[in-house]
Amino acid sequence: MTAASDPEIRALLSFLHGQRRHVLGILDGLDTDALREPVLPSGWNCLGLVQHLALDVERFWFRAVVNGEEDVIKSLGDGGDAWQVGPEVQAAEVLTRYRIEAELADGIVNATAAGASLAWWPHRLFGEPHLHTLRDVLLHVITETACHAGHLDAARELLDGRRWLVLS
Repeated sequence: MTAASDPEIRALLSFLHGQRRHVLGILDGLDTDALREPVLPSGWNCLGLVQHLALDVERFWFRAVVNGEEDVIKSLGDGGDAWQVGPEVQAAEVLTRYRIEAELADGIVNATAAGASLAWWPHRLFGEPHLHTLRDVLLHVITETACHAGHLDAARELLDGRRWLVLS
């Protein structure tokens, strides 16, 4: 049975879609300067965080780890720090890349059995595997995306005072 027909995986994917919408929604209306503005002492900016989500989360976990795409695995050491977005890279490119990687990830999720073993594991980064199935990866990515959505909430409030879905 593929994940597309598994109610649990459909539910997990629905939660991930909600977090992805949050990431993009909290950034809606920010101009390029604001997207590139570091707001915390560590120096990261919103655009860098979205690029991290596109490359180090969506692409890495689904295309490399779950699907074993050789070109993605080979490119992992080539890209430098995904958190750094060069000045020549347009903000729209980064946001589009995130959307595309999310769509590619969804395709992989829907074509993979929920309990399928992972195609590749990054031993050099994480040692022995601590995630073993598509289900495990989905839970990991939901958690990481939600955590970073919270970071973006704080950054947005610091940038212009806007808050996401605050009930008063």
